[in-house]
Amino acid sequence: MSDQVTEREVGRSRPRKEDAHLVTGQTTWTDNIDVHGLLHLAILRSPMAHARIRRIDVSPALEQPGVVAAFSGRDLAAGLGSLPCAWPVTEDMVLPDHPPIAVDEVRYAGDPVAVVVARDRYAAADALEAVEVDYEHLPPVLDLEAALAEDAPLVHSDKGTNRCYVWPLATGEEYPAVRHRADVVLRRRYVQQRLIPNAMEPRSVVVTPLAASGEYTVHSATQIPHILRIMLAMVTGVPEHKLRVIAPDVGGGFGSKLQVYGEEALALAVARRLGRPVKWTESRSEGYLATHHGRGMIQDVEIAATREGRLLGLKVDLLADMGAYLMLVTPGIPILGAFMYPAIYKMDAYDFTCTGVFTTRTPTDAYRGAGRPEATYAIERIMDELAVELGLDPVELRRRNWIGHEEFPYTAIAGLTYDSGNYEAATDKALALFGYDELRAEQRKRNESGETVRLGIGVSTYTEMCGLAPSRVLRDLRYAAGGWEAASIRMLPTGKVEVVTGTSPHGQGHVTCWSQIASDVLGVPFEDVEVVHGDTRAAPQGMDTYGSRSLVVGGAAVHHAAEKVVEKARKVAAHLLEASEDDLEFTHGVFSVKGSPEARRSIQEIAFETFSSHDLPDGMEPTINAEHLVDPDNFSYPHGTHLCAVEVDTETGRTTIRSYVSVDDVGRVVNPMIVEGQVHGGIAQGIAQALYEEAVYDDEGNLVSGTMADYLVPSAADLPAFVTDRTETPATSNPLGAKGVGEAGTIASTPAVVNAIVDALRPLGVSEVAMPCTPQRVWEALRAARSDGHSSGGPTASAESAKEASA
Repeated sequence: MSDQVTEREVGRSRPRKEDAHLVTGQTTWTDNIDVHGLLHLAILRSPMAHARIRRIDVSPALEQPGVVAAFSGRDLAAGLGSLPCAWPVTEDMVLPDHPPIAVDEVRYAGDPVAVVVARDRYAAADALEAVEVDYEHLPPVLDLEAALAEDAPLVHSDKGTNRCYVWPLATGEEYPAVRHRADVVLRRRYVQQRLIPNAMEPRSVVVTPLAASGEYTVHSATQIPHILRIMLAMVTGVPEHKLRVIAPDVGGGFGSKLQVYGEEALALAVARRLGRPVKWTESRSEGYLATHHGRGMIQDVEIAATREGRLLGLKVDLLADMGAYLMLVTPGIPILGAFMYPAIYKMDAYDFTCTGVFTTRTPTDAYRGAGRPEATYAIERIMDELAVELGLDPVELRRRNWIGHEEFPYTAIAGLTYDSGNYEAATDKALALFGYDELRAEQRKRNESGETVRLGIGVSTYTEMCGLAPSRVLRDLRYAAGGWEAASIRMLPTGKVEVVTGTSPHGQGHVTCWSQIASDVLGVPFEDVEVVHGDTRAAPQGMDTYGSRSLVVGGAAVHHAAEKVVEKARKVAAHLLEASEDDLEFTHGVFSVKGSPEARRSIQEIAFETFSSHDLPDGMEPTINAEHLVDPDNFSYPHGTHLCAVEVDTETGRTTIRSYVSVDDVGRVVNPMIVEGQVHGGIAQGIAQALYEEAVYDDEGNLVSGTMADYLVPSAADLPAFVTDRTETPATSNPLGAKGVGEAGTIASTPAVVNAIVDALRPLGVSEVAMPCTPQRVWEALRAARSDGHSSGGPTASAESAKEASA
C-alpha cells in the first residue's frame, strides 16, 4: 500500500496530470482515430445565404476517383429527424424544423446540401466540385430590426414571421413609476457583434458500426457526450442503448462543442447506411461557416438614478440574433443574461424584454460566458456613462450602489439569491495593485498638455451565475434537462482509486482537480487517483461540461461520493478493529480507535479486506465503492473587479493595453495554478471581443471574415502581461465552497477595455466606439467628434433631466 498523505491537496498548485501526454504528442484527438475500413465524409455547403434548391445531382461525384457514395439531403431525409432545441423559452416560441442537411431550401451560407464519401479525405473533398446544384436566389434576412417589419422576407416562410419569441421579466416596482421620479435617465444602444469560436482542435466525428449487434460507437470532439448520445438517438432513430459516445482528448470548446451538430447525425446516418466506419473533420474555414457563432445582439439600455447617484431602475430591451435555426440552447442564451443585467447593484425596478429574431446567418448558441458577458458589458458601460453625467468617479458610483458584504445572502432585483460575496474587498485590492490614483493623475497631466497618445482607465465590476443548476429552476425556465451531476468512486484492491465523473473536460484540468478532491477526502496519495471521463459506457451518468458547472456541481459529486466510501469503509474498519463506529477517528486515510492509536487500519487496507471479503460485517456487500448525484440548491456567484489602462494614439487610432489587473473571487480554490490559467484565457477572449474579433457578412449574407486572415484572433504577442489576484468568500451552495471560474475572465474583461478606450477619448468628444474597437473605428469616432465639435454619441446616446424623462 502507498504511504499515507498528511498535506492537504485542495489549495495546492499541482501541475496538471493531463499535460504529459498532451505535450509529448500522445493525444487521442478524434481526427487521430483510424479504424479498419474507414471512409471519409465531405460536405458540400451552400454558397448562398438563402435559396431554393431547384435541382441537385450527386451522380457526377460517384464517377470521381476513390468515391464510394454520395447523397443529397433528400436521399438521407428518411433516416434523419430534426436537430434538437432543448430550450423552448416560451410556450408560443416559433420552432422550425432543422434538418441536418437541407432538402428544399438553404437558409445560411454554409448550410449542408450534399455529402460525398470516399476512401480518403482529399478524394472526398475533390469530388464535391462534381456535385451539380441549381439554386433559386431568395432575399437574405440580415438586419435584426428590418427582419421584424411586416413586409420583411421570411427565413421560414411556413412560420409567417421572423420573430422567434418575446421573453419578458419585470421585477420590483413598475419601471415607469421609478423613471418618473428619477433626476437622471440615460439611454444607450450597444451592439454585441457576432463572434466565431476558435477552439484549437476543429470539430471531428468518427462513427464505427458493430454490425453483429447493431451498435455504434461515436467518437466526437464534444463537450457533451451524454447529451449527444440522447439526442443522436432521437434524431437518427438508433436506440440509445445501442449508442456509445466517447469524447476522447478534446482541444478546447468555449461553448462551440456544447452542441448536437448536423455533421454528427450525418456521419451516423451514413455509417448506418453503408455499414462502414465514417470520419468527418472540418477544415478551419468550414468551421467558420458551420460551427455555431456567439453573441449577435442589439441592446437598448436605459438607467434611472437620483442626482446623488443612487440607482432607481434599469430597463433592457434586446434583439437577439438566432441565426437561421434554433440549435441546442440557442433561444436560452440571452435569457441566461437576463438575470445578470442588474449585476452587483441595488435598485428598485428592473424591466427586461428579449426578442429572438431569425436571420439567414449561421445559427448562434453558447460562447464562453453565454449571455452573461453581454449583460455585464451593458451595465458596466452605462454605469460609466452615468458616472460622467453625474460628475462622479466611476469607482465611486459603483461603491454607492453595490450590495454590501454584510448583506449576504442577498436576493437581487432580478430574483436570484446571491449567497456570498465581498465586492469592497475585491475592488480595494484591485485598485491598490493597479495604482489607480497614480494613473488618474498621469491621465490629467496628459489631457492638460494635449498629448497625441491619450491614457484611458476602464473599470468593470461583475458577478455571474454559473454552475448551471438546480433542476427545478431549469424546469421553470423551460429547459429540457436537469442541472444534476454524477460521480462514483471505485476503491481497487491494491489501494488505488478510480474516480468516474459525468463531467467531460476539454482543457479545464478535471483530472488534476478531481484527484486533489478525492485525495483529501480519502486520504490517499494524489498519484494513486485516476479519473475516468468522457465515455458513456465507462461513465454512464452525467450532464457534461459547460457554464462553469464542472467543479461546483461535478466536483461536489466527487466529494460526496468519496465521503460515502469513507463511511462504508468505517463499517468494515469498526468490525476489524472490534470497535464501535462512533469510537473511530479517520485522519489522513487511516481509521484508528480513540485512545488506542496503535489499533489502526488504512482505507487502502480496508479496500483489500473488502475485496477478499473474508471477514466483513454480516449482511454487508463486498464493496466500499460509492456513487453520488448532486442537484444543487443554487447557482454559484463568482465576482470581481477588473481594471484596464490603455494608451490610444489619436493620430492612428491604435489602442495599446498598458496594464491589466483582475481580482476575482471564485470561492475556495482547488488548484491556484489552474484558476490563474482559466482567468488568463478568459481575459484574452474578452479582450479579443473588445479589440479584434467580428464575424462580418456582406449584403447578400456571405461571411467575408471566413478565415484567420480575415477574422482576427489575438495571439500571446498581442496581449499584455496580466496581474491577477483573488479574494475568497466561500460559496455556501456546495461542500467545496467553490465558485465557477471558467468564464469569469471573459465576462469581466470586455467592458473594462472598452470603458478604458472611451475614457481616453472622452475629452476629445467621443462617447462611444463600436466593438471591435479597431484602429479604423477609433479614428472614425475621433473624426466624427471633431466634425460635430463636441460629441460622437449620436441619436442612440442621450441623457434626460427628470422633467424631460417624465414628459
